[in-house]
Amino acid sequence: MKIEIKIDEGCTETKIIVVTSKVTEEVNEIVKRLSSEQPQMIAAFKDDQATMLDPTQIYRVYASEGKVYAETESSTFLLRLRLYEAEQRLAKCSFVRISNGEIVNLKKVKGFDLSFVGTICVSLSNGTVTYVSRRYVAKIKQLLGL
Repeated sequence: MKIEIKIDEGCTETKIIVVTSKVTEEVNEIVKRLSSEQPQMIAAFKDDQATMLDPTQIYRVYASEGKVYAETESSTFLLRLRLYEAEQRLAKCSFVRISNGEIVNLKKVKGFDLSFVGTICVSLSNGTVTYVSRRYVAKIKQLLGL
């Protein structure tokens, strides 16, 4: 596959042209990725005040005491979504489920510690440490190519 970029100072809108001899699964996947909409903002609440969170700000989303929270660099917000709903909305943004009660943003992961038997320790770049449950270890290892 060749990729070509042309710079045109008079261009007002980005245009993508795909040239191919036939429509293949690879072409369909490229078109699907390019045409998918931008990540949606997520409404989050703290101290009776609503805030719109960009998915790139979120480090992890977790359930605790029947409520769902989103953790960012500076604070933790309450979400009015179920965990599976948050997972569906954030799936395109590099989020992955690591346990029944938590999903993490892979772009915010500092490292994975594989020295623990039966689980994986996940260190996030904001200092939070969490663990992959045994049920999800194989999935995470496959995702990481281990």
